[in-house]
Amino acid sequence: MITISEDDLIQSVADAVQFISIYHPLDYIQHLARAYEREQNPAARDAIAQILTNSRLCAEGHRPICQDTGVVNVFLKIGMNVRFDTQRSLQELCDEGVRQGYTHPDNPLRASMLDDPLFSRRNTGDNTPCMLHVELVPGDIVQAQVAAKGGGSENKSKFVMLNPSDSLVDWVLKTVPQMGAGWCPPGMLGIGVGGTAERAMLMAKQSLMQDIDMYELLQRGPQSRLEELRIELYHKVNALGIGAQGLGGLTTVLDIKIMSCPTHAASKPVAMIPNCAATRHVHFTLDGSGPAALMPPALSEWPDVHWTPDYKASKQVDMDRLTREEVASWQPGQRLLLSGHILTGRDAAHKRIQEMLQRGESVPVEFRDRVIYYVGPVNPVRDEVVGPAGPTTSTRMDAFTDMMLGELGLLAMIGKAERGPEAIESIRRHGSAYLMAVGGSAYLVSKAIRTARVVGFEDLGMEAIYEFEVRDMPVTVAVDSQGVSVHETGPREWRQRIAQIVPAPA
Repeated sequence: MITISEDDLIQSVADAVQFISIYHPLDYIQHLARAYEREQNPAARDAIAQILTNSRLCAEGHRPICQDTGVVNVFLKIGMNVRFDTQRSLQELCDEGVRQGYTHPDNPLRASMLDDPLFSRRNTGDNTPCMLHVELVPGDIVQAQVAAKGGGSENKSKFVMLNPSDSLVDWVLKTVPQMGAGWCPPGMLGIGVGGTAERAMLMAKQSLMQDIDMYELLQRGPQSRLEELRIELYHKVNALGIGAQGLGGLTTVLDIKIMSCPTHAASKPVAMIPNCAATRHVHFTLDGSGPAALMPPALSEWPDVHWTPDYKASKQVDMDRLTREEVASWQPGQRLLLSGHILTGRDAAHKRIQEMLQRGESVPVEFRDRVIYYVGPVNPVRDEVVGPAGPTTSTRMDAFTDMMLGELGLLAMIGKAERGPEAIESIRRHGSAYLMAVGGSAYLVSKAIRTARVVGFEDLGMEAIYEFEVRDMPVTVAVDSQGVSVHETGPREWRQRIAQIVPAPA
């Protein structure tokens, strides 16, 4: 029988959430570096370069990989010869670890958890509670897995009850294109098959904690039917041509993970959960000797990729002199470097603006002929103007697009991933444009922000409206004023190219 103090568990969880906010797992970096080397689409290659550069900057600066520092998932396998020296529950102990980790003064993380999903949706302020899963196993140690899951990828989780004779491969290939790019590929797909509905979902999430080993698997060849299935799905999903950030390209997934368990004869539950470009998890063991020791990777492990603004391949845009005529001149897929002043806003701000307009009230910010950036930044530390400030998923703002463009006179929007049909039609009708920043490059983007001040709805915290002054902020024209979307044209083009490069495996 060993005893684990509550302080050791709390400290280990606190250290783990800090660790995973700063460091990508090395297996992810290594596989992404290989994807960068073989990528043939310049736009996708540029996006991967931003993600790799952002990753190195975060490791050097000890700041979050993504502004969405996620909901914390804690998986504990507790040996039955272990006792905890505490009067508190495991949920309370893990929540205290999350609280301490997310409010660390040297690297405060963004609090995203709401205590009431239906009504008040009040932010808990410390990112608690975590999602805790506990399994009792033989032994006298505690094995822990701690992960942070961003909303963009979590929102793309899928579940289906297939018939026993239905094809898993067919369902995956039908479903992945429907997920769009809001989960920030390149990443990985975790699939759970069997059990019951909730067990399949849990297996899909747990599978994402496994090391990425597709390169090694392809090198040695499959040794089981499950590995054959993983390889088949890996090739066929990448053959869809979705590519990095949905821009089209050779790599959509770096790996496919599958977990299964027995199920009812009439059932075939299948869950699929993506992990994004901010793949974040760490494993550790507690044996009663103290808190876990987490070893940072050496900076030499990162590839020699250093993204910088490309003034030859990108158009420089003065946001303080932006006109509708210039917006109309932008071409789909064109790379821009933005300098000047932009506004920010996301879900809560848009909803409040809508409610104010419905009541006949004036809004506190002038949006006419301005550009809005969908972002909820991390709080700054030390000499930072703003903390990591990458884009959030733009489709959540689709319902407000016509209001912002029509009633308030907004010129353009910046976010990540695709826009829906109604938003694209509104963009076309108003001669606007939608620009895409790279999800997974939050710290890199923040380096382009020179000043930041709250100009509206300060009570919303990270969802307040800011005015940023930016210099050489990198974006891509994702929807032009004619309503042409690169998230439609890019994957379609690269799906055809991939079919010509390598025939799809049988």
